[in-house]
Amino acid sequence: MTEAVSPSLTSGRPAPYNGWMQRDLTKGSVVGNLLAMSVPTMFGMLGQTLYDVVDMIWIGRISGNAVAGVALFSAMFWLVEVLNEIIGVSSVAMITQSYGAGDTERTRRVIEQTIVFKAFMAVIAAVLLNLFLEPLIRFFSTDPEVVRSALEYGRVRVFFLPIFFATYSCFTALRCTGDPGSQMWIMLGASILNTILDPLFMFETVPGLGWKGLGLGVFGAGLATVISICLAFAVGFGLLVSGRNKIKLSIGGLFRLDPAIDRKLLTIGLPSGGEMLARQLAGLVTTKFVAFYGTAAIAALGIGNRLGGLVFMPLFGLMSGGGTIVGQNLGAENPERAEKTARAASLLGGFAITALMGLAIAFPRSVMGVFVDSAETIEVGVSMIRLMGSSFIVVSFAIALGCAFSGSGYNLPFLVSSLAGRWGAQVPFLVLAVYVLPRFGLVLGIRGVWASFLVSDAVEALVILAYYRRGDWKRVRV
Repeated sequence: MTEAVSPSLTSGRPAPYNGWMQRDLTKGSVVGNLLAMSVPTMFGMLGQTLYDVVDMIWIGRISGNAVAGVALFSAMFWLVEVLNEIIGVSSVAMITQSYGAGDTERTRRVIEQTIVFKAFMAVIAAVLLNLFLEPLIRFFSTDPEVVRSALEYGRVRVFFLPIFFATYSCFTALRCTGDPGSQMWIMLGASILNTILDPLFMFETVPGLGWKGLGLGVFGAGLATVISICLAFAVGFGLLVSGRNKIKLSIGGLFRLDPAIDRKLLTIGLPSGGEMLARQLAGLVTTKFVAFYGTAAIAALGIGNRLGGLVFMPLFGLMSGGGTIVGQNLGAENPERAEKTARAASLLGGFAITALMGLAIAFPRSVMGVFVDSAETIEVGVSMIRLMGSSFIVVSFAIALGCAFSGSGYNLPFLVSSLAGRWGAQVPFLVLAVYVLPRFGLVLGIRGVWASFLVSDAVEALVILAYYRRGDWKRVRV
């Protein structure tokens, strides 16, 4: 099949470019390239994270129990994200290294396979999650309002899971071919739309504005997010098919399987998928421990998770942008430049998180007040922000350093670090803090649960650093 592509991409490595849409990541300033790729990615991911943050802020105006319900659904939802993680992480290494080596045809095929294969897996995941969602929610809470809120918010999002997965694939393709700018504008635009639709769908009268709304409650928040994501997919997919973004996809390519590519999509990211599964299962165990301390504690945990997702945007942006640069430079056989990129990402990300979480730790009540009105939840959340915020600082330098692994396709360190941190450190610490120490008169209460995050993240950071220094990632090609 003949495709309309830029002449510079038909053979050899991509020619030098300038700007977000046209940048050669194998040359020029390391920090300059890192910022050029990461900053728009940060803002784009910020937009994606704002879906959940804005939902949580508005849901907090309904009740603390509604917040708890959405928090429980989010814990369930991340279980199916494992499938997205496996294929997505594989695709990052394959797209960037193919593109860095100048293989335009393989780059196109990998992108097409990623989109269709993720959507297929999402259909299976959606069916399974819908079957088990209510029993899982009731395992953690028997409060009728909590269960109802979780199901109302969750079922509409589960139904559209294939669109969510396909949208993530489009964003990955744009970013990995050196166009984080388009990803940024699409995600920010969709986030703004979600921010506008949320109160209109949720309330009969929009708080503070007096506008007439639909009064759909928590279901309205989920519906607003789905509509915004569907629009983001339409625009992102349209860009890839139109050929305006370097690599032009073919519709026919979405209906053909490539066994060699599909096998790699399933295997390269398996360690990363295992890492996410281990993390999320440990998260469910932690949520069960939190539930011992009541609905207010569950709501506080949900706010802490949303806050972490928001504050970590600089890290995720640096990791994604850095992974793109690492992958392209490894594909161009320039491991020294890839290593400089990873180190720069670590330092920039670590200092950014330290500054942000320093502010949150200094003003914890103000931060909690943004999300919820409940005095009980705010009080529980004060210690949560101080301890979890400290854990974020500890692990921040290591997370951005992980772009070396995602760009190379060497994802084993993610799995080992998660198993060591969550199951080797956090869960045993929880058992110790909640069951053992009280028998000896040392009662930590909910603070013991929050402290477990600090213990876990410290262990994870040490494991990631050790794998990075071994340097095996520099020799991996996919």
